[in-house]
Amino acid sequence: MEYRALAGCYDEMTQDVDYRAWADFLEALFARSGRPVRTVLDLACGTGTMTCLLAQRGYELIGVDFSPEMLAMAAEKGAEVAGEKPIFLCQAMEELDLYGTVDACVCLLDSVNHVTVPENLQEAFHRVWLFLEPGGSFLFDVHTPAHLQSLDGEMFLDETEDAYCVWRTDYDPGSRICTYAMDVFQREGALWRRGEEVHEEYAYTPEELEASLRQAGFVEIQQYGEGKLSPPEEGEERIFFTARKPEGCKEQRSEKNG
Repeated sequence: MEYRALAGCYDEMTQDVDYRAWADFLEALFARSGRPVRTVLDLACGTGTMTCLLAQRGYELIGVDFSPEMLAMAAEKGAEVAGEKPIFLCQAMEELDLYGTVDACVCLLDSVNHVTVPENLQEAFHRVWLFLEPGGSFLFDVHTPAHLQSLDGEMFLDETEDAYCVWRTDYDPGSRICTYAMDVFQREGALWRRGEEVHEEYAYTPEELEASLRQAGFVEIQQYGEGKLSPPEEGEERIFFTARKPEGCKEQRSEKNG
């Protein structure tokens, strides 16, 4: 999956996302961990909106994404951050490789669903565990299987002054993958340039995600409803997870043994 056509208009198409409210929620979850958070990894950071917002709030940020096009836009935003500017790295989740450890890792906007091979997601969880400080927190959100299933056969339209995106969804119960086929039109002077992209999301169950987190070595796994410091309710479209690397876990897992 690539973000070549969508990268240039991604921010316009996601203006409905209240990033400040999401940042407030993340900070509330940081506080619940009872451990000071200074360094944060924003995994699958996209165009870096959350990365830069957290940096502006005083955290030291590393943004990681697999899309060079999205990272180019993130770097432009990062250059405008006052104080310590974020570092951006181009990596897939399952190939995460940092120079040191961080106090917390966040992975937002159902980016976990975009890892459509469960074995790759397991490796991604192991890599996050590896680069967390002992006691560090991992926070992410996912679309629920019921929500992805409900998108089957739907068509959506996003339109701004300079961009127009039509996307169609198809859910395959056999593969448990929801496919988004997108036609993206962007204004270039008096003309419009058309691009096409296909994105996929895998319908992970909460039970599968918890089991994968435990296999990676995480403990104290909690689930929350969207924007709420309480368990998810029935029918939620999005669930947040928090997990912790055990205190006193001084040894580092090698790449060989995962």
